[in-house]
Amino acid sequence: MGGSGDLDGLGDAGGKAALRARLLAARRALTAGERERAARALARHAGTLPELAGAATIAGYVSVGGEPGTRELLETLRERGVRVLLPVLCDDNDLDWARYEGPGSLVAGPRRLLEPSGPRLGRDAVLAAGTVLLPGLAVDASGTRLGRGGGSYDRVLERLTRAGARPVLMVLLYAHEVVAAVPREPHDHPVHAVLTPEGVRRFAAPTA
Repeated sequence: MGGSGDLDGLGDAGGKAALRARLLAARRALTAGERERAARALARHAGTLPELAGAATIAGYVSVGGEPGTRELLETLRERGVRVLLPVLCDDNDLDWARYEGPGSLVAGPRRLLEPSGPRLGRDAVLAAGTVLLPGLAVDASGTRLGRGGGSYDRVLERLTRAGARPVLMVLLYAHEVVAAVPREPHDHPVHAVLTPEGVRRFAAPTA
């Protein structure tokens, strides 16, 4: 697996697509053992970071494919008494939310996603979260996050902004996915921190 040096320097409009392709290829190259170790490391951080240890409600997500594994992290938070909200994909690609009640509460959803089977709480339920954990493919030194391009989390972040909510925005990545620069567009919302298996990196307070 290559380092981050060959993933930087893509600043044009097509740069996001090229960067996504390279990062997804790097994820596919990870072994099962590497993924398992990364997931365990993320779960260990759950008890030490104030952004996670101090939040009564956290909005998370269930990892799929080569994403940094979140299932052990979610269970660690739930066992500590944190109210964990997980997304439910809507027909219009927006996100509803439901409470995570343990591994047995997850059911198959669209696009190979796993979703909580409990009552839907509404799209505004995320406004109660003190920390929002975001999937992504990369983040740069300014806190600009590269997502997969579906737009679901752009809607969530815009909803938080409109409501004046100020949760901690934390993206979960592998260490090599913290890159020098991510192409930024007007709708992009910078994040406050990135958590990798190696630890947390915090950014200056987002200005947008």
